[in-house]
Amino acid sequence: MNLFDNTLRDGGNVVGHGFNAELTISIVKGLLRAGIQDIELGNCKGVGAYDIQHANKALTDQEYYDILQPYLPQGRIGMFMLASCAREENVRTAADAGLNFLRVGANASDGKGSVKAVEMVKKAGLVCRYSLMKAYVSTPDELAKEAKMLADAGVDKITIMDSAGTMFPADADAYVKALKNTVSIPVGFHGHSNLGLSQANALTAVAAGADEIDCGLLGMARSAGNCSTELAAATLKKEGYLPEVDLYALLDYLDTELIPLMTPYGYHVAVNPTDLMLGLAGCHSNGLEMFKQVAQEEGVSLLKLIADVSAINRKNPDTELIRSVALTLK
Repeated sequence: MNLFDNTLRDGGNVVGHGFNAELTISIVKGLLRAGIQDIELGNCKGVGAYDIQHANKALTDQEYYDILQPYLPQGRIGMFMLASCAREENVRTAADAGLNFLRVGANASDGKGSVKAVEMVKKAGLVCRYSLMKAYVSTPDELAKEAKMLADAGVDKITIMDSAGTMFPADADAYVKALKNTVSIPVGFHGHSNLGLSQANALTAVAAGADEIDCGLLGMARSAGNCSTELAAATLKKEGYLPEVDLYALLDYLDTELIPLMTPYGYHVAVNPTDLMLGLAGCHSNGLEMFKQVAQEEGVSLLKLIADVSAINRKNPDTELIRSVALTLK
C-alpha cells in the first residue's frame, strides 16, 4: 500500500483555493525527498475551477503546470477535477503538460453522470483516478456497485471519501471490504478529522485491505483537516508498511521548512514532529529536556536520539545513556 498526499490540493483550503509557487515547490520537493511519490495538487476545487467556479485565490492551472515541470518525472503527480468541471480542452492541456493522472470527483450515487469525464481522461492518455465523495450517503453495497460501474468505464483507481469526517472505524472497515470484494482496481480511503478519527480510520482501512491512504502534511485540508501524512507514515511504517518512506527526512522537512513557512498563515500544528516521535518511540515527555540538551550539545538529531534511546530503555533513561547513544549518532 502507499500514501497519496493531498496537501497541495485539499490543503489549499487553508490558504484560499491553492498554495503559492514557493509553498508548492517546497512541498513537492519535501515529499519527493521523503519517498512519497503520489501527489495531488493544484486548485482545491480542481482543474478548470479557477474560471468555471471563480475559485481564483490560487495560481491558474497553467501556472501550476509551469512550475511543476522539473518535478513531474520524479513522481506520480496530478490534479483533481470535479466531473461537473470536465472540459475536453482542459483535460488535453493537463495531459500535454505531463501530468500522470487526473482524479475525477463526484458525490456518491452520481457516478453515471461522471462517465463522460472518465472517458475524457482516458482518451487523453492519463491515469484516471476517481473520488466517491460523501461516500457515506450510500451503503457499502451501493457504493461497491457504483465502483464496479466506474471501473468498467475505465477508472484505474478509486477512493472512498469520508468528506464530512463522520465515519467510525467500523464504517471504514465495511466500505473498504465491500469495494475490495467487488472491484479489481486499487481502492483508497480519504478521511477527515471532524470526529478525531481520521487516523484510526486510516489504520482500519489498511487492515481491511485498502491499497492507498489519502493524507495531508500537518493534517492540512478543508474543515478539520485530513489524516496527517506524517502520522500515517509513522504508524503504518511501525506496522511494516511503506518501506520506501524516509520518516526522518519527512519530519525534518516539517520542522525546518514547512512549519516555519505556514507560521504567517496562523496554521496550528496539532501534533508536532517531536511529540509524534515521543509517541512512536514510547518516550515519556518528562525527559524531553534531557534529550534536547544532549542533542544540542552533541549536534545530533533529537528525533533519532529519542528513537534510539527508547529502543534501549523506555522506562527511565538517564543522561548517561542518552549521551552514550548520541555519541553513536555523530
